[in-house]
Amino acid sequence: MTEQAETQTQATQESGAPQQAAASAQEPKKQNFPPAAPVPTQKGPTGIQYDFNDGCRVLVDEGQWRIRISDLDTGNILFETQFGKGWVNSTKRYYVRYRLEVWSGEQALLQHDYDARDRDVLVLLPVGTLGDTLGWLPYAVKFQQQHQCRLTLGMAAVLIPLFKEVYPDINFISHEDVKAENYYATYRIGLFFDDEACVHQPCDFRLVGLHRTAGYILGVDPNEQPPKIHLPDASRPIPEPYVCIATQSTCQSKYWNNPHGWREIVQFLKQHGYRVICIDQKPVHGHNIVWNHIPYGAEDQTGNIPLPERARWLKHAAFFIGLSSGLSWLAWAMEIPVVMISGITHPTNEFHTPYRIINYHVCNSCWNDVRVRFDHHDFLWCPRQKDTPRQFECTRLITPDAVKNVIRTIPGFGGKKIEAAV
Repeated sequence: MTEQAETQTQATQESGAPQQAAASAQEPKKQNFPPAAPVPTQKGPTGIQYDFNDGCRVLVDEGQWRIRISDLDTGNILFETQFGKGWVNSTKRYYVRYRLEVWSGEQALLQHDYDARDRDVLVLLPVGTLGDTLGWLPYAVKFQQQHQCRLTLGMAAVLIPLFKEVYPDINFISHEDVKAENYYATYRIGLFFDDEACVHQPCDFRLVGLHRTAGYILGVDPNEQPPKIHLPDASRPIPEPYVCIATQSTCQSKYWNNPHGWREIVQFLKQHGYRVICIDQKPVHGHNIVWNHIPYGAEDQTGNIPLPERARWLKHAAFFIGLSSGLSWLAWAMEIPVVMISGITHPTNEFHTPYRIINYHVCNSCWNDVRVRFDHHDFLWCPRQKDTPRQFECTRLITPDAVKNVIRTIPGFGGKKIEAAV
């Protein structure tokens, strides 16, 4: 049995409180998810309550109990204890095919092997993220198909229209509508930066990739696949050939910081017969004295436009040029060529694209470096080179010529024939 599980469980027994009160001081701060039901949702004999809504949980009344938690797939006994009354909670909160055994004295009262078939399971995705949701949703679909469960997917309400019609076997709800007491099991998908003990993820997401971490958390095949997207209007928005671009992001290190980059690329595309459509949400974005503007020469389709409308523009684009940000993931979901300009992330962090540009001659991939901690509150985060002449060199030294050379390899580049809209 693991020492972590023993320490956590003993603390819970002594306090008699649910697992939230028993969290180890070393446990990472959780993302903002709805909490599990305050007591386990499944009922066993003689008042035993158990579930898998925050790992394997079991609650028993006064008596002489022996409880064992095992991993069916590895054959390991993870934890075993004897006590009089209290609450036992496994350390690991990601998917494990648990076996729970409970004895009263020498009498075996419960042996339950995890089985989600025809049961209600909740998978929670954080709100406020587009790319993460697009990358993670297909793994929830894999989980539903693998376990044949009744899956509810909790996510940002604004994103639900993208998926609800094309995944009729999944119940999509907002976090506010979660009723935690309804579920046999719950899994929370997120980026757990400080999870050194691997409580919420079996391996650090920076090692396996932003999207593939969901596959590991849910115990399904981590190979990537784009999600399906529902378009209420799938018609072509303009008749001329065009390219979509998105130049804004959540921190300056994700931007293409070459001062001439976007202007030269927009001019290059227009010279080859394309209209250039900027589909960012904001035409101007930044912080303090650093502000980023829509590139000169690009057509402005920014604003609070519904995401299905942005997806419609992407569907008919010749290709998309963007950063390590949400609209690149949306373009991937629309299955068009994606030119990704990124130095902050290693290529394994995102979906595969043959049109990725990264400069390995300079500082790069700090996002995936487990030795540094990303600071969401620092718009100018650059952990290795900040306040030096090398700040943001990872993208500042990606030249327009490097991007042009990659664009030229896209099949059909420069062709002016437009396929009939479907």
